[in-house]
Amino acid sequence: MSGVSGVSENWRKAGWAGAAIGVMAAGAAAGVAVERITVGRGIRRKARLALDAAGDYGSLRGSEGTCRAEDGTLLHYEVDELPEEGKRRRMGRKPAPPATVVLCHGYCLAQDSWHFQRAALRGTVRAVYWDQRSHGRSARGLAQADGEPVTIEQLGRDLKAVIDAAAPEGPLILVGHSMGGMTIMGFAEQFPDLVRDRVVGVVLIGTSSGRLAEVTYGLPSIGMGAVRKLLPGVLKALGSQVELVEKGRRATADLLAGMIKMYSFGSRDVDPAVARFAERLIEATPIDVVAEFYPVFQTHDKTAALQRFADIPVTVIAGDKDMITPAAHSAAIKEALPGAELVVLESTGHLMMLERPETVTRLLTGMLARTGAVPGSAPTNVGRHGRSTAGSTAQPGTGNGNGTRKGTGNGTGSGTANGADRSPGSSAGSSAGTGA
Repeated sequence: MSGVSGVSENWRKAGWAGAAIGVMAAGAAAGVAVERITVGRGIRRKARLALDAAGDYGSLRGSEGTCRAEDGTLLHYEVDELPEEGKRRRMGRKPAPPATVVLCHGYCLAQDSWHFQRAALRGTVRAVYWDQRSHGRSARGLAQADGEPVTIEQLGRDLKAVIDAAAPEGPLILVGHSMGGMTIMGFAEQFPDLVRDRVVGVVLIGTSSGRLAEVTYGLPSIGMGAVRKLLPGVLKALGSQVELVEKGRRATADLLAGMIKMYSFGSRDVDPAVARFAERLIEATPIDVVAEFYPVFQTHDKTAALQRFADIPVTVIAGDKDMITPAAHSAAIKEALPGAELVVLESTGHLMMLERPETVTRLLTGMLARTGAVPGSAPTNVGRHGRSTAGSTAQPGTGNGNGTRKGTGNGTGSGTANGADRSPGSSAGSSAGTGA
């Protein structure tokens, strides 16, 4: 009887997991159902193609380079250099190396997720954008091909390899979104001397220092225990059937697009072209990569590593509607680093650098100005790269984009930051994964 009861218990847990995942899909499915009733499949497909062609999102390129991670994985990076006039020698002496901002993207994304910030920062500061292993233009992780699990420590060492290759000297400002922020923590834990000697500022966006296993993703908490136990195995099984799963993803594109939008953005007025851009970024991540990386977040704990930044200016940015790395996780980082500045953006989800591009860019350039990397008057407008030609009048970040500030690196008090984006005419493929 004990064997039978054990099987029954497993089925009960599986039932709770299925119910919880069903709730997760229900919100997206409701919107998709209305769309399918009112809009034909052919029209929806044409609309996607039109949105893909409408904007130049993801088109910005820099001086390309590659470097090898410790396991031999080829990592792709790009550098946006300063204009030549910014490098002139003074009094015949070699100038000090310029500060470099290094931007680290999140799970199921790529360096192009920084599109708006890249558009604003070009010509203002030297910047390095890179693709994490198995993401974007970087190669699949060789260690993972040999069966080794992904670790945050490994990602931190990948960042070190990129810095050694693309920014071997000069001050550093490290910027990380979600998994990119965790990568920075893993880097700091292993290379404290480099952090002490060269890192002059850190910006952590929609990220966490640990306890991600407690996140419910907006699902009923009663079923999340079963979901956490079953999901890694389910993803691993799906990862072993890549071709079949990819066909399924294409067949259910509408539902998955709805789920991506639900988990990526916190407001309803996100430009369709921006939403489609996010969808394309996420759908480009193969399901087996989704499966490889997911388990690392359940055990991630880098709270102690945050102390490497105790004497460095730090800005922490969160979205109050973020269901992937909830704002409470940013508050926990602020608690560990009392001198840090915490800004919580209202009506904002996980992909805040796309949803509130000018607000995030303003906070980023504020950090760059504090560190002396750029003038205090550095531009934050995303310019023509924020415009959509798809005919939409919506703008990224319009609506209630107010942000609440709590403290600063100088220990000043609390106040309110106006986070509403007003980019001129600025605008917006499907996956079982959501960028983290």
